[in-house]
Amino acid sequence: MNTFNTNEMNQQFDNFFMAPARAYAALTLDYAEKMLNAQVNASQAYAETGIAQLRQLTSVKDPEGLRSYMEGQQQVVKQLAEQAKGDTDKVVALHQDYFQKSQKLTEDNVKQAQTAASKMRKPA
Repeated sequence: MNTFNTNEMNQQFDNFFMAPARAYAALTLDYAEKMLNAQVNASQAYAETGIAQLRQLTSVKDPEGLRSYMEGQQQVVKQLAEQAKGDTDKVVALHQDYFQKSQKLTEDNVKQAQTAASKMRKPA
């Protein structure tokens, strides 16, 4: 009579399904946290720049002050363009890192499943 080993079945279920799912969930959560932090930091930087510009505008008292303010806007636009490029580069790097790690995770899980399947095919 064969005995049914539930511990072994549970271990195999965990190895084939749950462990890869947990690893992928952890990777995705880490990626989401990094993306959220990048977005919050970018939003804060843009908001601070906008507020600073509005404060400068409210301090304009004469045509010379307005001309000076308008000339300074060229520098602000240049600064914002550099900030946007840096933010874009950061997001692209996060996407690439996530893609590479998820691809490696998938490859490792496929190899593990193939190894286990080949062991199951061999007679005991």
